[in-house]
Amino acid sequence: MSKSNLTRRGLLKTGAVAGAGLALPTIFDGATWAASHSGFTNAPQGKTVTLGFNVPQSGPYADEGADELRAYKLAVEHLNGQGDGGMLNTFSSKALDGTGILGKKVEFVTGDTQTKSDAARASAKSMIEKDGAIMITGGSSSGVAVAVQGLCQEAGVIFMAGLTHSNDTTGKDKKANGFRHFFDAYMSAAALAPVLANKYGKDRKFYMLTADYTWGWTQAASMKEFMEKEGWSMVADVKTPLASTDFSSYLAPVLSSGADVLILNHYGGNMVNSLTNAVQFGMRDKMVNGKQFEVVVPLISELMAKGAGANIKGILGSSNWNWKLQDEGTKAFVKSFGTKYGFPPSQAAQTCYVQTLLYADAAQRAGSFNPCAIVPALEGFKFDGLGNGPTLYRADDHQCFKDVLVVQGNETPENEYDLLNVAEVTPVEKVMYKPDNKFFAGGNLGQCNSGA
Repeated sequence: MSKSNLTRRGLLKTGAVAGAGLALPTIFDGATWAASHSGFTNAPQGKTVTLGFNVPQSGPYADEGADELRAYKLAVEHLNGQGDGGMLNTFSSKALDGTGILGKKVEFVTGDTQTKSDAARASAKSMIEKDGAIMITGGSSSGVAVAVQGLCQEAGVIFMAGLTHSNDTTGKDKKANGFRHFFDAYMSAAALAPVLANKYGKDRKFYMLTADYTWGWTQAASMKEFMEKEGWSMVADVKTPLASTDFSSYLAPVLSSGADVLILNHYGGNMVNSLTNAVQFGMRDKMVNGKQFEVVVPLISELMAKGAGANIKGILGSSNWNWKLQDEGTKAFVKSFGTKYGFPPSQAAQTCYVQTLLYADAAQRAGSFNPCAIVPALEGFKFDGLGNGPTLYRADDHQCFKDVLVVQGNETPENEYDLLNVAEVTPVEKVMYKPDNKFFAGGNLGQCNSGA
Protein backbone atom coordinates (compact mmCIF):
# COMPACT_ATOMS: atom_id res chain seq x y z
CA MET A 1 0.00 0.00 0.00
CA SER A 2 1.26 3.45 -0.86
CA LYS A 3 2.38 6.04 1.67
CA SER A 4 -0.63 8.18 0.79
CA ASN A 5 -2.97 5.28 1.55
CA LEU A 6 -1.23 4.72 4.87
CA THR A 7 -1.76 8.38 5.67
CA ARG A 8 -5.46 8.18 4.89
CA ARG A 9 -5.78 5.18 7.21
CA GLY A 10 -4.16 7.10 10.06
CA LEU A 11 -1.02 4.97 10.22
CA LEU A 12 1.63 7.68 9.96
CA LYS A 13 1.18 9.38 13.31
CA THR A 14 4.32 9.49 15.41
CA GLY A 15 5.20 10.56 18.91
CA ALA A 16 8.08 11.75 21.01
CA VAL A 17 11.29 9.76 21.12
CA ALA A 18 12.07 8.19 24.48
CA GLY A 19 14.66 9.86 26.61
CA ALA A 20 17.82 8.86 28.41
CA GLY A 21 18.38 5.60 30.26
CA LEU A 22 17.53 4.99 33.89
CA ALA A 23 19.78 3.70 36.64
CA LEU A 24 20.76 0.05 36.79
CA PRO A 25 18.33 -1.84 39.06
CA THR A 26 19.80 -3.29 42.23
CA ILE A 27 17.90 -6.59 41.82
CA PHE A 28 20.47 -7.73 39.24
CA ASP A 29 24.01 -8.94 39.70
CA GLY A 30 25.95 -6.11 38.11
CA ALA A 31 29.16 -8.12 37.97
CA THR A 32 27.48 -10.74 35.81
CA TRP A 33 25.72 -8.68 33.21
CA ALA A 34 26.74 -5.04 33.71
CA ALA A 35 26.75 -2.64 30.81
CA SER A 36 29.88 -3.11 28.77
CA HIS A 37 32.19 -0.38 27.58
CA SER A 38 29.63 0.18 24.81
CA GLY A 39 27.33 1.60 27.46
CA PHE A 40 24.33 -0.74 27.54
CA THR A 41 23.26 -4.07 28.98
CA ASN A 42 24.79 -7.16 27.37
CA ALA A 43 26.33 -5.26 24.46
CA PRO A 44 27.58 -8.00 22.09
CA GLN A 45 31.37 -8.25 22.10
CA GLY A 46 31.97 -11.13 19.70
CA LYS A 47 30.56 -12.40 16.43
CA THR A 48 27.17 -13.40 17.85
CA VAL A 49 24.15 -11.82 19.51
CA THR A 50 21.86 -13.73 21.89
CA LEU A 51 18.07 -13.46 22.02
CA GLY A 52 15.98 -14.90 24.86
CA PHE A 53 12.83 -16.86 23.98
CA ASN A 54 10.69 -17.15 27.11
CA VAL A 55 7.66 -19.34 26.37
CA PRO A 56 5.15 -21.47 28.32
CA GLN A 57 6.59 -24.96 27.92
CA SER A 58 4.26 -26.15 30.68
CA GLY A 59 0.95 -24.97 32.12
CA PRO A 60 -2.43 -24.22 30.49
CA TYR A 61 -0.91 -22.29 27.57
CA ALA A 62 1.79 -24.84 26.70
CA ASP A 63 0.38 -25.56 23.22
CA GLU A 64 0.83 -21.91 22.29
CA GLY A 65 4.32 -21.98 23.78
CA ALA A 66 5.37 -24.93 21.63
CA ASP A 67 4.26 -23.16 18.45
CA GLU A 68 5.94 -19.94 19.56
CA LEU A 69 9.23 -21.76 19.95
CA ARG A 70 8.90 -23.31 16.50
CA ALA A 71 8.42 -19.86 15.02
CA TYR A 72 11.33 -18.34 16.95
CA LYS A 73 13.68 -21.02 15.65
CA LEU A 74 12.45 -20.39 12.10
CA ALA A 75 12.98 -16.64 12.51
CA VAL A 76 16.57 -17.22 13.64
CA GLU A 77 17.20 -19.43 10.62
CA HIS A 78 15.90 -16.75 8.28
CA LEU A 79 17.87 -13.98 9.99
CA ASN A 80 21.02 -16.07 9.59
CA GLY A 81 20.41 -16.69 5.89
CA GLN A 82 19.08 -20.23 6.15
CA GLY A 83 15.92 -21.61 4.54
CA ASP A 84 13.86 -19.66 2.03
CA GLY A 85 13.91 -16.37 3.96
CA GLY A 86 10.18 -16.37 4.73
CA MET A 87 8.83 -12.91 5.48
CA LEU A 88 12.21 -11.27 4.95
CA ASN A 89 11.22 -11.45 1.29
CA THR A 90 7.87 -9.65 1.77
CA PHE A 91 8.69 -7.22 4.61
CA SER A 92 8.35 -3.63 3.42
CA SER A 93 11.57 -2.74 5.24
CA LYS A 94 14.56 -4.08 3.36
CA ALA A 95 17.16 -3.54 6.09
CA LEU A 96 17.61 -7.26 6.83
CA ASP A 97 19.61 -9.33 4.35
CA GLY A 98 20.09 -12.75 5.96
CA THR A 99 23.51 -11.97 7.43
CA GLY A 100 22.31 -11.89 11.02
CA ILE A 101 21.82 -8.59 12.84
CA LEU A 102 24.44 -5.90 12.26
CA GLY A 103 26.73 -8.58 10.90
CA LYS A 104 26.44 -10.81 13.98
CA LYS A 105 25.07 -14.34 13.83
CA VAL A 106 21.90 -14.73 15.87
CA GLU A 107 21.89 -17.26 18.70
CA PHE A 108 19.18 -17.93 21.25
CA VAL A 109 18.41 -19.36 24.66
CA THR A 110 15.03 -20.53 25.94
CA GLY A 111 13.11 -20.46 29.19
CA ASP A 112 9.85 -21.90 30.55
CA THR A 113 7.39 -19.32 31.87
CA GLN A 114 5.18 -22.16 33.20
CA THR A 115 2.34 -19.66 32.56
CA LYS A 116 3.32 -18.16 35.93
CA SER A 117 4.56 -14.60 36.45
CA ASP A 118 7.21 -15.47 39.05
CA ALA A 119 8.61 -18.32 36.97
CA ALA A 120 8.64 -16.15 33.86
CA ARG A 121 10.54 -13.36 35.62
CA ALA A 122 13.04 -15.86 37.01
CA SER A 123 13.73 -17.41 33.60
CA ALA A 124 14.01 -14.00 31.93
CA LYS A 125 16.37 -12.80 34.66
CA SER A 126 18.55 -15.89 34.16
CA MET A 127 18.71 -15.37 30.40
CA ILE A 128 19.78 -11.77 30.90
CA GLU A 129 22.28 -12.36 33.71
CA LYS A 130 23.77 -15.72 32.76
CA ASP A 131 23.28 -15.99 29.01
CA GLY A 132 23.76 -12.38 27.97
CA ALA A 133 20.38 -12.07 26.22
CA ILE A 134 20.00 -8.61 24.71
CA MET A 135 16.28 -8.97 23.97
CA ILE A 136 13.56 -11.04 25.65
CA THR A 137 10.43 -12.13 23.83
CA GLY A 138 7.58 -14.60 24.26
CA GLY A 139 4.84 -15.61 26.63
CA SER A 140 1.16 -16.48 26.21
CA SER A 141 -0.27 -14.85 29.33
CA SER A 142 -0.80 -11.17 30.01
CA GLY A 143 0.17 -11.68 33.65
CA VAL A 144 3.49 -13.03 32.43
CA ALA A 145 3.89 -10.26 29.87
CA VAL A 146 3.31 -7.49 32.39
CA ALA A 147 5.77 -9.08 34.85
CA VAL A 148 8.52 -9.72 32.28
CA GLN A 149 8.04 -6.33 30.61
CA GLY A 150 8.64 -4.67 33.97
CA LEU A 151 11.75 -6.75 34.58
CA CYS A 152 13.16 -5.94 31.13
CA GLN A 153 12.57 -2.25 31.77
CA GLU A 154 14.59 -2.54 34.98
CA ALA A 155 17.33 -4.60 33.34
CA GLY A 156 17.82 -2.34 30.34
CA VAL A 157 16.82 -4.76 27.57
CA ILE A 158 14.03 -4.68 25.00
CA PHE A 159 10.91 -6.81 25.55
CA MET A 160 9.00 -7.85 22.42
CA ALA A 161 5.79 -9.29 23.84
CA GLY A 162 4.43 -12.59 22.58
CA LEU A 163 0.76 -13.37 23.16
CA THR A 164 -0.66 -10.83 25.56
CA HIS A 165 -4.20 -9.57 25.09
CA SER A 166 -4.83 -7.54 28.26
CA ASN A 167 -5.48 -3.85 27.78
CA ASP A 168 -3.05 -3.26 30.64
CA THR A 169 0.05 -4.43 28.74
CA THR A 170 0.09 -1.23 26.70
CA GLY A 171 -2.22 0.60 29.10
CA LYS A 172 -1.57 1.13 32.79
CA ASP A 173 1.44 -1.24 32.77
CA LYS A 174 3.13 -0.05 29.56
CA LYS A 175 6.88 0.46 29.58
CA ALA A 176 9.28 2.28 27.25
CA ASN A 177 11.35 -0.89 26.69
CA GLY A 178 8.29 -2.98 25.81
CA PHE A 179 6.43 -3.42 22.49
CA ARG A 180 3.32 -5.44 21.59
CA HIS A 181 2.43 -6.74 18.11
CA PHE A 182 -0.60 -8.73 19.33
CA PHE A 183 -3.97 -6.97 19.45
CA ASP A 184 -5.80 -6.31 22.73
CA ALA A 185 -9.11 -6.96 24.50
CA TYR A 186 -10.58 -3.60 23.49
CA MET A 187 -9.91 -4.33 19.82
CA SER A 188 -11.52 -7.78 20.11
CA ALA A 189 -14.66 -6.35 21.63
CA ALA A 190 -14.83 -3.46 19.15
CA ALA A 191 -14.58 -5.87 16.21
CA LEU A 192 -16.78 -8.62 17.61
CA ALA A 193 -19.73 -6.73 19.13
CA PRO A 194 -21.33 -5.51 15.86
CA VAL A 195 -21.01 -8.99 14.35
CA LEU A 196 -22.65 -10.63 17.37
CA ALA A 197 -25.49 -8.12 17.43
CA ASN A 198 -26.11 -8.55 13.72
CA LYS A 199 -26.14 -12.35 13.94
CA TYR A 200 -27.90 -12.91 17.27
CA GLY A 201 -30.02 -9.77 17.61
CA LYS A 202 -29.97 -6.70 19.82
CA ASP A 203 -32.06 -7.90 22.76
CA ARG A 204 -29.79 -10.41 24.46
CA LYS A 205 -28.79 -11.27 28.04
CA PHE A 206 -25.23 -12.50 28.54
CA TYR A 207 -23.41 -14.32 31.34
CA MET A 208 -19.61 -14.30 31.45
CA LEU A 209 -17.04 -16.68 32.88
CA THR A 210 -13.75 -14.83 33.17
CA ALA A 211 -10.19 -15.98 33.81
CA ASP A 212 -9.22 -14.33 37.08
CA TYR A 213 -6.18 -12.29 36.05
CA THR A 214 -5.36 -9.13 34.14
CA TRP A 215 -6.33 -10.42 30.68
CA GLY A 216 -9.67 -11.84 31.78
CA TRP A 217 -10.58 -8.69 33.70
CA THR A 218 -9.92 -6.36 30.79
CA GLN A 219 -11.53 -8.70 28.25
CA ALA A 220 -14.69 -8.88 30.37
CA ALA A 221 -14.78 -5.10 30.86
CA SER A 222 -14.33 -4.52 27.13
CA MET A 223 -17.05 -7.00 26.15
CA LYS A 224 -19.46 -5.48 28.66
CA GLU A 225 -18.82 -2.00 27.29
CA PHE A 226 -19.32 -2.88 23.63
CA MET A 227 -22.16 -5.39 24.04
CA GLU A 228 -24.19 -2.97 26.15
CA LYS A 229 -23.79 -0.42 23.36
CA GLU A 230 -25.43 -3.01 21.09
CA GLY A 231 -28.41 -3.35 23.46
CA TRP A 232 -27.29 -6.48 25.29
CA SER A 233 -27.50 -6.67 29.11
CA MET A 234 -25.12 -8.48 31.45
CA VAL A 235 -26.55 -10.96 33.94
CA ALA A 236 -23.28 -11.86 35.72
CA ASP A 237 -19.50 -11.92 35.36
CA VAL A 238 -18.02 -14.79 37.37
CA LYS A 239 -14.26 -15.08 37.87
CA THR A 240 -12.57 -18.49 37.48
CA PRO A 241 -9.04 -19.44 38.62
CA LEU A 242 -6.44 -19.81 35.87
CA ALA A 243 -5.60 -23.27 37.23
CA SER A 244 -9.17 -24.54 36.75
CA THR A 245 -9.63 -27.64 34.60
CA ASP A 246 -13.29 -28.50 35.30
CA PHE A 247 -15.81 -25.67 34.89
CA SER A 248 -18.97 -27.67 35.66
CA SER A 249 -19.64 -25.90 38.95
CA TYR A 250 -19.36 -22.51 37.23
CA LEU A 251 -21.65 -23.50 34.36
CA ALA A 252 -24.52 -24.95 36.41
CA PRO A 253 -25.85 -21.53 37.57
CA VAL A 254 -25.87 -20.17 33.99
CA LEU A 255 -28.91 -22.18 32.94
CA SER A 256 -31.04 -20.78 35.77
CA SER A 257 -29.79 -17.19 35.42
CA GLY A 258 -32.04 -16.06 32.59
CA ALA A 259 -29.06 -15.48 30.29
CA ASP A 260 -29.34 -16.62 26.67
CA VAL A 261 -25.66 -16.10 25.75
CA LEU A 262 -22.57 -17.41 27.51
CA ILE A 263 -19.33 -15.49 26.92
CA LEU A 264 -16.19 -17.44 27.81
CA ASN A 265 -13.32 -15.09 28.59
CA HIS A 266 -10.95 -18.05 28.68
CA TYR A 267 -7.87 -18.91 26.62
CA GLY A 268 -5.77 -21.97 25.88
CA GLY A 269 -6.57 -25.11 27.84
CA ASN A 270 -9.04 -23.17 29.99
CA MET A 271 -11.18 -22.38 26.96
CA VAL A 272 -10.98 -25.93 25.62
CA ASN A 273 -12.22 -27.27 28.95
CA SER A 274 -14.92 -24.66 29.59
CA LEU A 275 -16.34 -24.90 26.06
CA THR A 276 -16.32 -28.69 26.25
CA ASN A 277 -18.12 -28.56 29.59
CA ALA A 278 -20.70 -26.13 28.16
CA VAL A 279 -21.44 -28.49 25.27
CA GLN A 280 -21.69 -31.42 27.70
CA PHE A 281 -24.30 -29.41 29.63
CA GLY A 282 -26.30 -29.20 26.40
CA MET A 283 -26.19 -25.41 26.37
CA ARG A 284 -25.92 -25.05 22.61
CA ASP A 285 -29.10 -27.11 22.15
CA LYS A 286 -31.30 -25.10 24.51
CA MET A 287 -33.86 -22.36 23.92
CA VAL A 288 -33.90 -19.53 26.48
CA ASN A 289 -36.08 -16.42 26.37
CA GLY A 290 -37.49 -17.74 23.10
CA LYS A 291 -34.01 -17.65 21.55
CA GLN A 292 -31.38 -20.23 20.68
CA PHE A 293 -28.77 -20.24 23.47
CA GLU A 294 -25.38 -19.14 22.11
CA VAL A 295 -21.77 -19.45 23.28
CA VAL A 296 -19.13 -16.85 22.37
CA VAL A 297 -15.35 -17.03 22.81
CA PRO A 298 -13.91 -13.50 22.36
CA LEU A 299 -10.32 -14.67 21.77
CA ILE A 300 -9.80 -17.81 19.67
CA SER A 301 -6.66 -19.46 18.34
CA GLU A 302 -6.22 -22.35 15.92
CA LEU A 303 -4.61 -24.40 18.67
CA MET A 304 -7.63 -23.88 20.92
CA ALA A 305 -9.93 -24.84 18.06
CA LYS A 306 -7.98 -28.06 17.56
CA GLY A 307 -8.25 -28.87 21.26
CA ALA A 308 -11.99 -28.17 21.29
CA GLY A 309 -12.61 -30.35 18.23
CA ALA A 310 -16.21 -30.40 16.95
CA ASN A 311 -17.27 -28.15 19.83
CA ILE A 312 -15.75 -25.13 18.07
CA LYS A 313 -18.11 -25.38 15.08
CA GLY A 314 -20.09 -22.17 14.66
CA ILE A 315 -18.43 -20.40 17.61
CA LEU A 316 -17.64 -16.73 16.97
CA GLY A 317 -14.58 -14.92 18.30
CA SER A 318 -11.61 -12.83 17.22
CA SER A 319 -8.03 -13.58 16.19
CA ASN A 320 -4.88 -11.60 15.63
CA TRP A 321 -4.03 -13.47 12.41
CA ASN A 322 -5.05 -16.56 10.44
CA TRP A 323 -3.01 -18.77 8.15
CA LYS A 324 -5.71 -18.64 5.45
CA LEU A 325 -5.13 -14.93 4.76
CA GLN A 326 -3.99 -14.31 1.20
CA ASP A 327 -1.53 -11.43 1.60
CA GLU A 328 1.99 -12.11 0.38
CA GLY A 329 3.55 -12.08 3.85
CA THR A 330 1.13 -14.66 5.19
CA LYS A 331 1.61 -16.92 2.19
CA ALA A 332 5.40 -16.74 2.53
CA PHE A 333 5.30 -17.52 6.24
CA VAL A 334 2.81 -20.38 5.88
CA LYS A 335 5.00 -21.90 3.18
CA SER A 336 8.18 -21.65 5.27
CA PHE A 337 6.58 -22.89 8.48
CA GLY A 338 4.68 -25.69 6.72
CA THR A 339 7.79 -26.90 4.90
CA LYS A 340 9.75 -27.09 8.16
CA TYR A 341 7.09 -28.49 10.49
CA GLY A 342 4.49 -30.16 8.28
CA PHE A 343 1.45 -28.11 9.35
CA PRO A 344 0.28 -24.48 9.22
CA PRO A 345 1.30 -21.96 11.90
CA SER A 346 -0.94 -20.56 14.62
CA GLN A 347 -1.44 -16.90 15.47
CA ALA A 348 0.99 -17.51 18.33
CA ALA A 349 3.66 -18.59 15.85
CA GLN A 350 3.05 -15.67 13.49
CA THR A 351 3.11 -13.10 16.30
CA CYS A 352 6.41 -14.33 17.73
CA TYR A 353 8.09 -14.73 14.34
CA VAL A 354 7.10 -11.17 13.44
CA GLN A 355 8.29 -9.76 16.77
CA THR A 356 11.72 -11.28 16.20
CA LEU A 357 11.99 -9.78 12.73
CA LEU A 358 10.78 -6.39 13.95
CA TYR A 359 13.44 -6.27 16.67
CA ALA A 360 16.18 -7.31 14.26
CA ASP A 361 15.03 -4.79 11.68
CA ALA A 362 14.94 -1.97 14.25
CA ALA A 363 18.51 -2.74 15.35
CA GLN A 364 19.65 -2.89 11.75
CA ARG A 365 17.99 0.43 10.89
CA ALA A 366 19.29 2.05 14.08
CA GLY A 367 22.81 0.70 13.53
CA SER A 368 22.96 -0.32 17.18
CA PHE A 369 21.78 -2.88 19.76
CA ASN A 370 21.44 -0.14 22.36
CA PRO A 371 17.83 -0.22 23.64
CA CYS A 372 17.69 3.57 23.51
CA ALA A 373 18.42 3.35 19.79
CA ILE A 374 15.94 0.50 19.27
CA VAL A 375 13.06 2.34 20.96
CA PRO A 376 12.94 5.35 18.60
CA ALA A 377 13.46 3.01 15.63
CA LEU A 378 10.22 1.21 16.55
CA GLU A 379 8.18 4.19 17.75
CA GLY A 380 5.88 5.38 14.99
CA PHE A 381 7.23 2.67 12.68
CA LYS A 382 4.82 1.77 9.91
CA PHE A 383 5.28 -1.37 7.84
CA ASP A 384 3.62 -3.95 5.63
CA GLY A 385 4.35 -7.43 4.35
CA LEU A 386 4.17 -9.28 7.69
CA GLY A 387 0.48 -10.21 7.59
CA ASN A 388 -2.70 -8.24 8.39
CA GLY A 389 -1.84 -5.42 6.01
CA PRO A 390 -0.45 -1.96 6.88
CA THR A 391 0.60 -1.82 10.53
CA LEU A 392 1.71 0.90 12.94
CA TYR A 393 3.72 0.68 16.17
CA ARG A 394 2.25 3.74 17.88
CA ALA A 395 4.79 5.88 19.71
CA ASP A 396 2.40 6.86 22.51
CA ASP A 397 1.96 3.37 23.94
CA HIS A 398 4.04 0.94 21.83
CA GLN A 399 0.88 -0.85 20.68
CA CYS A 400 0.55 -2.26 17.16
CA PHE A 401 -2.51 -1.24 15.17
CA LYS A 402 -3.72 -3.29 12.22
CA ASP A 403 -6.87 -4.94 10.90
CA VAL A 404 -8.62 -7.35 13.32
CA LEU A 405 -10.15 -10.68 12.32
CA VAL A 406 -13.54 -11.96 13.42
CA VAL A 407 -13.40 -15.74 13.07
CA GLN A 408 -15.92 -18.56 13.31
CA GLY A 409 -15.53 -22.27 13.88
CA ASN A 410 -15.71 -24.06 10.54
CA GLU A 411 -18.87 -26.21 10.21
CA THR A 412 -17.33 -28.40 7.48
CA PRO A 413 -13.56 -28.58 8.01
CA GLU A 414 -11.53 -30.36 5.35
CA ASN A 415 -8.81 -31.41 7.80
CA GLU A 416 -7.62 -30.93 11.39
CA TYR A 417 -6.13 -27.53 10.57
CA ASP A 418 -9.14 -26.15 8.71
CA LEU A 419 -11.03 -25.28 11.88
CA LEU A 420 -11.50 -21.49 11.73
CA ASN A 421 -12.89 -19.33 8.94
CA VAL A 422 -12.34 -15.59 8.70
CA ALA A 423 -15.89 -14.26 8.99
CA GLU A 424 -14.98 -10.59 8.75
CA VAL A 425 -11.91 -8.37 8.56
CA THR A 426 -12.46 -5.28 10.70
CA PRO A 427 -10.47 -2.30 9.37
CA VAL A 428 -7.92 -0.84 11.75
CA GLU A 429 -9.69 2.52 11.95
CA LYS A 430 -12.71 0.82 13.59
CA VAL A 431 -10.63 -0.62 16.43
CA MET A 432 -8.12 2.20 16.95
CA TYR A 433 -8.50 4.29 20.10
CA LYS A 434 -6.88 7.35 21.59
CA PRO A 435 -3.99 6.76 24.01
CA ASP A 436 -6.00 8.28 26.86
CA ASN A 437 -9.00 5.96 26.33
CA LYS A 438 -10.45 5.02 29.74
CA PHE A 439 -9.49 1.35 29.29
CA PHE A 440 -5.82 2.32 28.89
CA ALA A 441 -5.48 5.30 31.20
CA GLY A 442 -3.14 5.54 34.16
CA GLY A 443 0.06 4.26 32.62
CA ASN A 444 3.26 6.08 31.76
CA LEU A 445 5.84 4.76 29.30
CA GLY A 446 8.60 6.56 31.14
CA GLN A 447 12.04 6.67 29.55
CA CYS A 448 13.97 3.93 27.79
CA ASN A 449 16.55 2.18 29.95
CA SER A 450 19.79 1.01 28.37
CA GLY A 451 21.19 -0.34 31.62
CA ALA A 452 23.98 2.23 31.51
